[in-house]
Amino acid sequence: MNSSLEKKRSGSTNIKQYGMLIALIVIYFIFNLLSGGKNVSPMNINNLIMQNSYVVILAVGMLLCVLTGNVDLSVGSVVAFTGAACAIMVLDLHIPTPAAFFGILVSGLLIGAWQGFFIAYLKVPAFVVTLANMLIFRGLTMVILGGQTKGPLPTEYVQIGAGYLPEIYTNIGGQKIELLSILAGIVTSLIVIYLEIRSVNKKKSYGFEVPAAWQEVLKLAIIVLIINFFTIKLAFYNGLPVVLALMLVLIIIYTFITNNTVPGRQIYAVGGNEKAARLSGIKTQRVMFWIYVSMGLMSALAGIVLSARNASATPKAGDGFELDAIASCYIGGAAALGGSGTIIGAVVGALIMGVLNNGMSLIGWSVDIQRVVKGLVLLGAVTIDLLSKKKAS
Repeated sequence: MNSSLEKKRSGSTNIKQYGMLIALIVIYFIFNLLSGGKNVSPMNINNLIMQNSYVVILAVGMLLCVLTGNVDLSVGSVVAFTGAACAIMVLDLHIPTPAAFFGILVSGLLIGAWQGFFIAYLKVPAFVVTLANMLIFRGLTMVILGGQTKGPLPTEYVQIGAGYLPEIYTNIGGQKIELLSILAGIVTSLIVIYLEIRSVNKKKSYGFEVPAAWQEVLKLAIIVLIINFFTIKLAFYNGLPVVLALMLVLIIIYTFITNNTVPGRQIYAVGGNEKAARLSGIKTQRVMFWIYVSMGLMSALAGIVLSARNASATPKAGDGFELDAIASCYIGGAAALGGSGTIIGAVVGALIMGVLNNGMSLIGWSVDIQRVVKGLVLLGAVTIDLLSKKKAS
């Protein structure tokens, strides 16, 4: 009886986990029908990735905040500030682009440390700290830009947001195909499979409950299908965007950290029950501090990518980005109260947001209607999470 009940709970948990992957595919095919196939064109796939790169980068960092039951409301303003500061360093101070990038990334770490100090050590609620910094950094952006757009940015700067890796083309049946994109899809798929198998084996060694083998195979098959769908489409366009390669590296690193390291397990422990985690010897203040340092770094990186894609820095850059990043985590299956969620889930949530934006634009829906739809999707995802938790208890 107990065994049957445990299997039932395990099954429902995994259905929820895979539900967003299936939802992504379903939503994509719905817009494929509504747009007459426009959303599957290689050019549109390329635009979808580049236009939503900032959401994926921010969602990767935001998930760690969400796992502790908190959020970071300042990320949009930090994106604007760091992008503006980087543009000024390159255009006005004539600092070499690589040095400017490095300086801005260090600035992102310092901004994260500034916020983490108040949240972790002074115990000021994260909502208040990040709300205050949202106002502070939006104001600083206006001050340093003087309310004006700063640009155009040099080619070597723009490359990180709108450039491509060196192409290696071959002809198959008279069709030019870029091989590096194909290879990137295969290598990424193998790494994801390896990390997932490693994670499952570790859980088994600790006596934790793991999904049935067929469920793991199904999940990995869907993830591999999505990865290679995008990379194959890109192979028929201009090849692998620099920003996509950057995102893949970040996803792999953060997936490894959260699934296979002690700090990763500590983040989940703090999110599940901070008091119990502290009593078990985890330095909860240090965990919270480094989570916001990480978020600062991701915000600075997103600021560089956004300004590079636009070839300029604007005072209104990053407006509303925090909402997209937070929504991506919740839509991707992260628990509203913390303690549950995955990097892959957050990325899938970001892709769902991107596919919704892209698909609704292709079929001519207004921005106002798009906001209504995204709001309903977010509300539905959080409601399903809370109801499933109530049912399980």
